[in-house]
Amino acid sequence: MTEKTPKTPAKGAAKTPKPDPAKAATGGKTAAKAAGTPAARTKAGMQKAAGKAVSPAKAATKAAAATSAAPSPPSRKAKAKSVVAAESGHPPGGTPGEPAGKATAAGKTGKGAAKAGSAKAGAAKAAAASGAAKAPAKRTAASAAKPAKAAGTKAKAAPKGKKALPKSSYTRAEADQLFQRLADALPEPQTELEYTNPYTLLVAVALSAQATDVGVNRATRALFAVADTPQKMVDLGEEKLRDYIKTIGLFNTKAKNVMALSRTLVETYGGEVPQDRTALQSLPGVGRKTANVVLNVAFGEPTIAVDTHIFRVANRLGLAPGKTPDDVEKALEAIVPERFLRGAHHWLILHGRHVCKARRPLCEACVIYELCKAPDRRPLPHA
Repeated sequence: MTEKTPKTPAKGAAKTPKPDPAKAATGGKTAAKAAGTPAARTKAGMQKAAGKAVSPAKAATKAAAATSAAPSPPSRKAKAKSVVAAESGHPPGGTPGEPAGKATAAGKTGKGAAKAGSAKAGAAKAAAASGAAKAPAKRTAASAAKPAKAAGTKAKAAPKGKKALPKSSYTRAEADQLFQRLADALPEPQTELEYTNPYTLLVAVALSAQATDVGVNRATRALFAVADTPQKMVDLGEEKLRDYIKTIGLFNTKAKNVMALSRTLVETYGGEVPQDRTALQSLPGVGRKTANVVLNVAFGEPTIAVDTHIFRVANRLGLAPGKTPDDVEKALEAIVPERFLRGAHHWLILHGRHVCKARRPLCEACVIYELCKAPDRRPLPHA
């Protein structure tokens, strides 16, 4: 048998590269490339250039070490800082994607620039302060006069205090004539609510809110026959009280208030109605108007209780204009002659209820027609 002579590669043919154990151990990639760090790639290149072979076990060990040395993913807080820094135009550590060395250098450069900027800003502030110090000296006479003018305007402002009441359309003499005519027509004015003592008057006035005097009288006739004192009302009880006043609007709330004020009168005032505005207004369901009526009717004090009728008449005539009942009350106290103060409340309420009505005033029956200054006063044939 003849031996086969091995074929020699032709000249110029490419040599088949020998298999690299390191590449086989890492799936075709060197341990340094798997780690992905520039340092590992540089070291592997140096070893290859020197012709040193790297064993698979040693390459695997190096790959594991490089992987463990790889930086951990940034925390949520670090991500947030990076986002804020990126939005502000100054990414942390320099330009994103730069190596650590460059980032540090950029950071140092940025600090140096910041210091330089701070120095410039300080110089600018100093210059501004210097200019501000010189400005007062250069201010013109016209600019100096402006603050003085403003100060003068502020000094002329009206001082804070009680608000001025609207001016009445009547003089004191005209108001005296007006009430004199009302007094001549009704010398002894009386309330139209039925009562037997200060307590029953107080209850009747409290029940008359948003109700007519006729409707209240219809309900209280039977009620006062069985409960005309605070103690009797407490003994009667809230449920039975509701049965007596159920024909009056808001009777549930009014029943609670009457029972509460009755208990307060028994426990605090010995069952008597106090002759004091503050004490009266402290009772449940008792406001300023109710207190004024009780003080005027039961105790004879010259108070003026402003209800719907008085509020309307005072504004319509221009006698005591005001936006609130309190304003009208103060205006009436200022214009009504002292000798008519006690009866003024009754004269005005009866005049508004029966003569100077809201929709169509009975001007033909008005005793103060010639003195009336209402804009809607109707002309009469005999006037």
